[in-house]
Amino acid sequence: MIEAPAIASITGPVPRRLSGGGGFLAKLSLILTYCTFAVLLNSVGTVILQVIRTFGVDESGAAILEAFKDLPIAIASFAVASFLPRLGYKRAMILGLAFVALACIGMPVFHAFWAAKLLFAVVGVSFALIKTSTYACIGLLTRNAREHASLTNIIEGMFMVGVLGGYWVFAAFVDPTGHLTYGWLNVYWLLSACCLVNIAIVLVSPFGALVVDPKGGMLSDLKLMPQLLVRTPILIFFVASFLYVFIEQGIGSWLPTFNSKVLHLPMAMSVQAASVYAAGLAIGRLTAGGLMRRMNWLSILMICIVLMAILIVVAMPLAVGIRPDPNVTWFTAPIACFIIPVIGLFLAPIYPTINSVVLSSLPKSQHASAAGLMIAFAAVGGTTGSLITGHLFAAVGGATAFRLALAPIAVLGLCLFALNRQLKRAAKNNNPGGIQ
Repeated sequence: MIEAPAIASITGPVPRRLSGGGGFLAKLSLILTYCTFAVLLNSVGTVILQVIRTFGVDESGAAILEAFKDLPIAIASFAVASFLPRLGYKRAMILGLAFVALACIGMPVFHAFWAAKLLFAVVGVSFALIKTSTYACIGLLTRNAREHASLTNIIEGMFMVGVLGGYWVFAAFVDPTGHLTYGWLNVYWLLSACCLVNIAIVLVSPFGALVVDPKGGMLSDLKLMPQLLVRTPILIFFVASFLYVFIEQGIGSWLPTFNSKVLHLPMAMSVQAASVYAAGLAIGRLTAGGLMRRMNWLSILMICIVLMAILIVVAMPLAVGIRPDPNVTWFTAPIACFIIPVIGLFLAPIYPTINSVVLSSLPKSQHASAAGLMIAFAAVGGTTGSLITGHLFAAVGGATAFRLALAPIAVLGLCLFALNRQLKRAAKNNNPGGIQ
């Protein structure tokens, strides 16, 4: 494993590493907070359905909830990164959780659509705080690049576990009789309580202090992000990050429709089969969390790239020409519906690993700025991937649209090679100033 050298030392706040005690509690607080936001962020589809039924909102009006979630994430990611080290990662996490707790309480109290829009806007801004703080804190909780990659994969894996659990949490509060009641809003009392529990854990978690350079000002912090963007390895990283989320959201967002329109599965079965994709993302990241301590990151990710391509090449011909069967069961379903979700298993480790490789290559004082840029690029990539896949789905059919995912997968593989080459060059030159 090539240890990643520091990329360009830039004046800024210098963090003091977390001391030995309390590391487990700090990691636990990051994981639990991430899981709570996983439930909230991925509840948009469920909430859209419920506000249409209970608040009398039409489909086009309810669809705006997605924008209320995604746009604040992208915008806030740029804004928070510049001042987050001065605010302190612990304070940022507490503030984010507190805002979301209040917004959750507003849902059952006000019984209004505007409360739902406010909730997702607050969740989006707070998630920018939480995710940027989490990625910055990982550097304070790990000793080397392998540990960094391992913990990053575990935390992102638990995020996917939270996504899966969220479906069950919300389902438990929905009236099974289908009556138009506000009972589903009671789920937000539970989620608010989860936020308060997380605040308590964060309060007692010793993340360590941040020593701020007294010569640095807010202006110098704001200049840091453009300085990062002009560096070759950072640019490669952002392209790779964009492509990953492009692929993940393109497949994930349209897999239920693919199962229904192309494989002709019943509606409920289409959603259930798509949930296997999310399960694969969770399992893949948690498994990679252990593998990253023992294997070279590039070897693992290139194996994943090749296996994803093989699965697409094998599955797409099997998805063509399938006739509707009203009596289809899990035992008689097309084999393609079992192969395609497995793509998530091999796609899973790529995003947290490339994030970790770059962040562990940067001075810890720059982690917040890099994470802010990372989150923004990922948000744009996810939206772009879903939109383009949708247009392709309508223009050339679902099977061809998914087959065309081979192109960004191939480019992503090239980006991984290029990123590794930059790290090797810096290691060979023993360049303390970082990669140019």
